[in-house]
Amino acid sequence: MQKKEPLPVQVGEKRSCPENEEDDTRSKKPKVESDHENGGPAYQDEEPEGEGSDGEEDGETFANMMKHGLTELDVGILKYVSDHKGFSGILKERYSDFVVHEINKQGNIVHLDDLSIPPDDEESDVLTEEQKKQLGELQLFKNKEDNVSIEVMDDSKERRTLVHKAIKTQFPGLETKTEEKEGRKFIVAYHAAGKKALAAPRKHFWPKNRGSFCHFVLYKENKDTMDAINVLSKFLRLRPNMFSYMGTKDKRAITVQEIAVLKITAERLAHLNKCLMNLKLGNFCYKNHPLKLGELQGNHFTVVIRNISGTDEQVDQAMTSLKQTGFINYYGMQRFGTTAVPTQQVGRAILKNDWNEVVDLILKPRPGAEKEFLVRCREEWAKTQDPEAALRKLPNKRCVEGQLLRGLSMYGKKNIVTAFGLIPRNNRLMYIHSYQSVVWNTMVSRRIEAFGLKAVEGDLVLRGTTAHVLSAEEAESHTIHDIVMPLPGFDVIYPAHHVGKGYRELLSADGLDIDNMRHKVKDYSLAGAYRRIIIRPSDVSWLVIHYDDPRISLVHSDFEKLENKPAPVFNKEGKYRALRMEFSLPPSTYATMAIREVLKLDTSIKKQTQLNTTWFN
Repeated sequence: MQKKEPLPVQVGEKRSCPENEEDDTRSKKPKVESDHENGGPAYQDEEPEGEGSDGEEDGETFANMMKHGLTELDVGILKYVSDHKGFSGILKERYSDFVVHEINKQGNIVHLDDLSIPPDDEESDVLTEEQKKQLGELQLFKNKEDNVSIEVMDDSKERRTLVHKAIKTQFPGLETKTEEKEGRKFIVAYHAAGKKALAAPRKHFWPKNRGSFCHFVLYKENKDTMDAINVLSKFLRLRPNMFSYMGTKDKRAITVQEIAVLKITAERLAHLNKCLMNLKLGNFCYKNHPLKLGELQGNHFTVVIRNISGTDEQVDQAMTSLKQTGFINYYGMQRFGTTAVPTQQVGRAILKNDWNEVVDLILKPRPGAEKEFLVRCREEWAKTQDPEAALRKLPNKRCVEGQLLRGLSMYGKKNIVTAFGLIPRNNRLMYIHSYQSVVWNTMVSRRIEAFGLKAVEGDLVLRGTTAHVLSAEEAESHTIHDIVMPLPGFDVIYPAHHVGKGYRELLSADGLDIDNMRHKVKDYSLAGAYRRIIIRPSDVSWLVIHYDDPRISLVHSDFEKLENKPAPVFNKEGKYRALRMEFSLPPSTYATMAIREVLKLDTSIKKQTQLNTTWFN
């Protein structure tokens, strides 16, 4: 049974944080979403999540519901690289057992280690705090007067120029002029834009010499990236698409990543640290660009596998193999959903243009891990086929089922393609990518079964972005680490050996034509892509630790270091043993597949839940 853990802080957000500044959310937004087609970075480091993993379900009930979930065999994950003997252990028993640090564009591991606010430029020293306060109030039309006069004691032209420049830079929207009264020189600040400046304060009031985007490090516990961004959006009264990031991160984990937001000050973001739970923001700086999906170089993982059964020798053998040879670059279980209707089945129906089947698969009742309101919604749909009646059963209409039902009630059952379009594009593409992923996993298992871990004639390697078929002679000078396999699509070639023909047979059995992967709806046309079949992690290290208290954290997190909390101390005589491993992976690879290679254990939620149930009963 999945063990209930006492959370260090309550999950969720406190809604009592004072926020007085108004923000214009109507100004033009930068486009920060990316089309991560064909196994791109959108899903690159998600890890297994099921509706029970946040502690909402009773462990027994969740284990019972997961009986209908998928196993690795169901999605083509069949082979291992090494021949060492596997051993058992528990993955993600606590969310703090799985720590992910993003590796940024420059190749540096991102850490939260500074909560301070970056100082303003030297120009700010020209003005006193009192003058800044008055100018700030003038900028927001909070003064009774319609201007602010600043006397220039040191009356040199250089000094006056500095004051003019400091006001215009720090308080855009204000203009300045020099006036002489009774022989004394004053610089007078007044509004140039007039009251209309209030309609778009961030446009008018953002310092001209400051980068438009505030970049910061987001540390989060037991929350997924979009949930965290939605919380920040609510507090700052912004649309979520004002934020940009390089990759989504797991929910059931501690994760550290870079985020950028348009024209929000570090002060306002730092202020949220007083109000947020399970989130911390820091390492602020201003830059002129947002972040884009896929720009990261990868992720660094620190993973604790608790209650391991393997001897120290077995562990060393398994980890040495991971370091030297690597693991099969399968798409992980989280790509395929947690219920009895896998996402790849929906993807296949979309590709076949069978829209009634798409609706049926998404909305029909199914066994498996489901919230009660979804069960009621599905029952209503099965009984009445009335989208509005089924929609009334959902408290939150933003789930996929709610968006599809809303589309059906707006456009009718004869316009399913349009109705389906109400689901966000990335979610719709996820179904198709899921189908591609199953095909890829299945064919890679066949390739390794047929030829093992050496390059052979007919294999594919990349030359730049173009795939090249190896001759027998060329195969001699390549290793398994060079070999790629295609995700099916209209713009790829297939291996020249019999495994390549297997793609055609597999798609044909699913009612699809491999020579015609263009779809009537452009969004669902598959170009395909290439993916390495073996990945060797970098920065691999490991340690077997002994501990007595199953509730203690075995990793020293960035936040604990900031709070000066001591690192965990391990008891050499402790009754439990855990394997703590660290490794870095490139984008679009799954840490769970590296862990699977070490343990030789099925990583599906179904199997892990059974393991936890056995262990805790």
